[in-house]
Amino acid sequence: MSQPSVNALTPSQVEEAVDAAAENKVHTPTPRLLVSAMFAGAFIGFGALFFIVITSDSALSFAAAKLLGGLAFCLGLVLVLCCGSELFTGNSLMISGVAEHRIAIAQMLKNWAIVWVGNLFGALIAVALVSAAGILDLNSAAAGTTAISVAAAKISPGWLTLFFRGVLCNIFVCLAVRIGFAARSVADKVLGILLPITAFVACGFEHCVANMFFLPMGLVAKLSGYAPSAAVNPDVVSVTGILYNISAATLGNIVGGAVFVGLAYWFVQGHHRDPGVPSSAKAGNA
Repeated sequence: MSQPSVNALTPSQVEEAVDAAAENKVHTPTPRLLVSAMFAGAFIGFGALFFIVITSDSALSFAAAKLLGGLAFCLGLVLVLCCGSELFTGNSLMISGVAEHRIAIAQMLKNWAIVWVGNLFGALIAVALVSAAGILDLNSAAAGTTAISVAAAKISPGWLTLFFRGVLCNIFVCLAVRIGFAARSVADKVLGILLPITAFVACGFEHCVANMFFLPMGLVAKLSGYAPSAAVNPDVVSVTGILYNISAATLGNIVGGAVFVGLAYWFVQGHHRDPGVPSSAKAGNA
């Protein structure tokens, strides 16, 4: 009896797994898809909460805060990939299924819309639970102050700046998701996503689903009377500011994930035939 392989999938095998997953996703009944997306929104929110609590320690240096905050945020994608749920940013990779003619573009767009809404609902439920539990009181209410500061920092830049930060963010996230597809075990998945996810958080890139938690949490903290830092303008933390950021982050995430990762890897590793190149040769590419 042959032993199961412990080696990671090759990039070509990952591409096949991504396309097969896209087919499964578009045939998932809407109620199940919505609830699965709500799980992902909450999971990413838990990672964002962990980030807020860790970075509320003002004694941390810049580099230490970025590194530890990024590692803490990894909790969200670990839960998404290991527990199973539907994340809008990762589903940008479904574009390769469209390019392979395995799903229709209308099916993909319907999935994206349902998952985006489900992620939002899940993140808002997480905000409500965190608020009710008084977690922002941690570290002598510094967690609440940090929540406002994080939200203000995400709303203050120009729209195009936020858009391109969203592009960069989902390049990192979708590469991490591809690592998850390649992994053979839970340990592989966890170790594989640590560096790309820590890097995007440390660099201050914009993840629309994370911001579905970060920004409402900052608004709740502001309305609950937590004192903002002296260097922060709390006026930008508003419903209008939230929509401003999430619109840019969402569109940037789509471009980063679908174009720079999904379509790019489909072009290189997809199962379309390249003239004169045997399919067996492509399957062995690393």
